[in-house]
Amino acid sequence: MRRCLDVLYKASAWLGASCIAMIALLVVCQVLLNLIDRLSTILTGSAIGLTIPSYADFTGFLLAAASFLSLAYTLREGAHIRVVLLVSRLPKKVQRLVEIWCIGFGLAVSLYFTRYTAMLTHESYAYNDLSSGMIAVPIWIPQTAMLLGLVVLSVALLDELVAVCRGNAPCYAGKGEKLLTVNRQAASPSSAAE
Repeated sequence: MRRCLDVLYKASAWLGASCIAMIALLVVCQVLLNLIDRLSTILTGSAIGLTIPSYADFTGFLLAAASFLSLAYTLREGAHIRVVLLVSRLPKKVQRLVEIWCIGFGLAVSLYFTRYTAMLTHESYAYNDLSSGMIAVPIWIPQTAMLLGLVVLSVALLDELVAVCRGNAPCYAGKGEKLLTVNRQAASPSSAAE
């Protein structure tokens, strides 16, 4: 089960990364088309008018997909911003209760947004909502990527909640504590004197 969940989180992250790569590809292609247009203006006095239709819409859709698809893996790697200043000073038993409450609250919020996004995606599909760009894209397509990211995030939060309730440390805690230790060492006066 652990291996399947890790594969799910990594697959979601790879999908998010591929969305970022497609954004970069679209932007580079549009820049090249703009350069060709500029050269045409210089050489012939008029622009050709080369453009990727609705590329701004596509990059926006891809950015939303990348953001949501990467949430679960980012959580598992401890890369989300966590304020551990208060939690790190609590006794271990209280820390565990605070972690359980925080993860449970995060799971509740994630499930709420997952449900809302599922209803929104279904509504967009039912009413055949289309984007307003040059190329009319059914809105349910980018919303589905967002929904998939939220579902995977909810699974990751449930995974964390079960682990912490069983007495294990959350997978992100050790990574965040290492970063906190590195930051503390960098800021300490003894390291600045060396």
